[in-house]
Amino acid sequence: MNDQRDPMSQTGQSDVRHHLHPYTQLRQLEQEGPLVIVRGEGVRVFDENGKAYIEGMAGLWCASLGFSEGRLTQAAARQMATLPYYHSFSGKVPGPVPALAEALIRWAPVPMGRVLFANSGSESNDTAFKLVRYYNNARGRPLKKKIIARNKGYHGVTLATASLSGLPTMHQHFDLPLPDVIRVGCPHLYQFGLPGETEAQFVDRLAQELEATILKEGPETVAAFIAEPVQGAGGVIVPPPGYFAAVQAILKKYDILFLVDEVITGFGRLGQAFGTQVFDLKPDMITVAKMLTSAYVPMSALYLSDEIYQTIADASAAIGVFGHGYTYSGHPLACAIALETLRIYETDDVIGHVQQVAPRLQQGLRQFAGHPLVGEVRGLGLIAAIELAADPAQRQPFDPKRGVGAYFVTRAQAHGLILRVLAGDVIAFSPPLIITETEIDALLACTALALADTLAWVDTWR
Repeated sequence: MNDQRDPMSQTGQSDVRHHLHPYTQLRQLEQEGPLVIVRGEGVRVFDENGKAYIEGMAGLWCASLGFSEGRLTQAAARQMATLPYYHSFSGKVPGPVPALAEALIRWAPVPMGRVLFANSGSESNDTAFKLVRYYNNARGRPLKKKIIARNKGYHGVTLATASLSGLPTMHQHFDLPLPDVIRVGCPHLYQFGLPGETEAQFVDRLAQELEATILKEGPETVAAFIAEPVQGAGGVIVPPPGYFAAVQAILKKYDILFLVDEVITGFGRLGQAFGTQVFDLKPDMITVAKMLTSAYVPMSALYLSDEIYQTIADASAAIGVFGHGYTYSGHPLACAIALETLRIYETDDVIGHVQQVAPRLQQGLRQFAGHPLVGEVRGLGLIAAIELAADPAQRQPFDPKRGVGAYFVTRAQAHGLILRVLAGDVIAFSPPLIITETEIDALLACTALALADTLAWVDTWR
């Protein structure tokens, strides 16, 4: 293979002194240095030394069309040459915004009234948090502000969205969560089920907990419930049958808005356009990001029901302005790339491709069930997880200080596969939607090697 060494690097070991890395153990990084990725081709990326890796996470669940889709770079070039920037404030709008808004309304899994653009899933979920307050104030319900979120949920990293997220490391030292965020249980039977509890009993218990929480807080104070169809960063948790039906009945009973976070699941990851369709959800707001542009540029969107939009519009008329927006809301470059991404999904039948190849991934990973280190294998479509365990039969996790999941990911990387370890030694898989069955087989082969390496290592100390 030709040397693809980054010409900016003299030694092949990049300097990390001036970059504060997100979601990284910073002292460890100082000692080991980063993996510097300099080029992409299809589902693979290449480091500064020319080594190729299958990107088993599509970056951060997001590079749906891989890392070298020429139609997106051409769309970007055309837009940059025509109108590189304009804003959507004060009744103005860049040219591609109306076309993208119309396209997204056509893609909407349930009837929606308006689309509000932002730059990340965090920003769109933060906006939903704000609009819950705006909406209830406009309706004369100033006490109805609390939002219920779930343990192990992930909704972003702003003050508001990190508060909604149910992962302790996002709260420690940040003085979070903020007030008015209420937590309920995670729908993961493997980790949170009681001994002998069936799926149906588990769902009933979670539903009872949700209703009891609402009654304890006071229904007049509870405004919304937020959930991912499949929880991503919390561990790739697929809810049991009947869970969302039970939740939605309770939300309807107490007039509570349903916010569906489709930042990871939107645009085909689960084998349908949205997780909303997979689980028969009836949301009042939907957030999307990541695969909206195949992550080639930052962009997100918030869908609003027509009822919410009409209430907001009336309130803005009374106030004189809708006082929210970002400098880059509806950036024309992002809109052009998003429009082309949606066209590719349609013309190339990308969702049909996911339906065709997903069984290869799911069945291939489930072959590792019964391995001495594997507690559970789970997933749907092209998202999956292997949860490692010290004693799979007893669902006993490893001591987090052992770093078993981190070791596994390091060994996978050595074999040419990039994966991500989540809390609890959960290994996540979320490859580009364009991955082929042959590439899935290569991914599975690397996974098997990494598991063998990890078992050999664990056997040296346990």
